[in-house]
Amino acid sequence: HLSLRRQRQMCIRDSAYTAKTGVPAVLCATGYTPEQLKRIDAASESSAIFRSANMSVGVNLLIDLCKKAAKTLPSFDVEIVEMHHNQKVDAPSGTALALADAVNESLGNEYHYKYDRTAERVKRDKKEIGIQAIRGGSIVGEHDVIFAGQDEVVTFQHTAYSKAIFAKGAVQGAKFLAGKAPGMYDMADVIG
Repeated sequence: HLSLRRQRQMCIRDSAYTAKTGVPAVLCATGYTPEQLKRIDAASESSAIFRSANMSVGVNLLIDLCKKAAKTLPSFDVEIVEMHHNQKVDAPSGTALALADAVNESLGNEYHYKYDRTAERVKRDKKEIGIQAIRGGSIVGEHDVIFAGQDEVVTFQHTAYSKAIFAKGAVQGAKFLAGKAPGMYDMADVIG
């Protein structure tokens, strides 16, 4: 099991190799620095790069559904609750942030993220997306996106029972890249 830092370093090394050789690359990590993202983008000018915050097809469908829900329910409060195993060090998860970013983008990028409500005692801001992280046991991954409106709540949920789903998604991404022109691709291109 590689640390996130080591995974990112390997992805950057692989994107440099990709830029030199034109060989396509699948990048499955999150938390890149702005400089690393620039290098990855530069590599996509000479080869096909597939990058996704989460390689699960189900999570990427969830992202798409949340974009649609945000547009349909713009006055609803949005809260994201994510759960992972007790060894996960980043909080919130890259997937939770990708979900929040998708909702925020659909709402004109006018929202900010609220990670903790204990530091201040104030009413919920209308322009916030709440994100809560839970760590325990051997939970592979669960993400709930809650749209709470007046007198009704809509909840979307994805549960990963095995890390194998991420490997399957990465293989789908690699197959998708076969014969593709240089550029940046993601799971949304696969599930269309």
